[in-house]
Amino acid sequence: MENVNNIGIMSDSHDNLAAIRAAVELFNREKVDLVIHAGDLVAPFTAREIKKLRCPYKIVLGNNDGEILGLYKIYDGNVFQPPFFLSVGGQAICVLHDPCLLKELKESQNYDVIIYGHDHKPFVEQLTDGTIIVNPGECGGWVTGKSTVAILNLSSREVKIVDIPQRDKLQ
Repeated sequence: MENVNNIGIMSDSHDNLAAIRAAVELFNREKVDLVIHAGDLVAPFTAREIKKLRCPYKIVLGNNDGEILGLYKIYDGNVFQPPFFLSVGGQAICVLHDPCLLKELKESQNYDVIIYGHDHKPFVEQLTDGTIIVNPGECGGWVTGKSTVAILNLSSREVKIVDIPQRDKLQ
C-alpha cells in the first residue's frame, strides 16, 4: 500500500459499539489513510461501525474473536490470522494480537513497525534500530475503564496515544 502516511491503530474493542464508533469518528476526523485493528473485535456486528471508516482497514484476529467465518465474510477479505505482514508506504509492518512473538520480532530487525494488543495497556517504544513498537491499549475500555487508540505518522515516525470518549460515558 502506497500513499499512506497516517495509520489509525486500535485493538481490543470487544464489541463495545460506542467505543468503536468514537474511534471511527476520530480516525475519519483525523483523515487517517489506513486503520489497523490488532485483534479482539469479537463479533461480526461490529462491522456496522467499522465500515463507516473513510479509508481502508485491516483486521488481525485475536484470542476472543469468536465467529471467525462470519468476521471473514462481513469484512470482505480484510481479516487476517496473526502474525500479519504488510508493506505500507515503503515500510514493513507486522501486526499480531498476543505479544508472545514480540521478543523474536524485535530481535529479527526485519520490521519498521510492530503492532500488537491483547494486554490492554497502551505502549510505544522506538528501538535503537528504528523499529517502532505500538500497542494502542484497549479501544473497548472494559478492563481499564479507559478507551484508547493510536495514530502513527509514518513520515515523522511519531505515535500518539489518544483517549477516546464514548458517548454513553459523556452523559
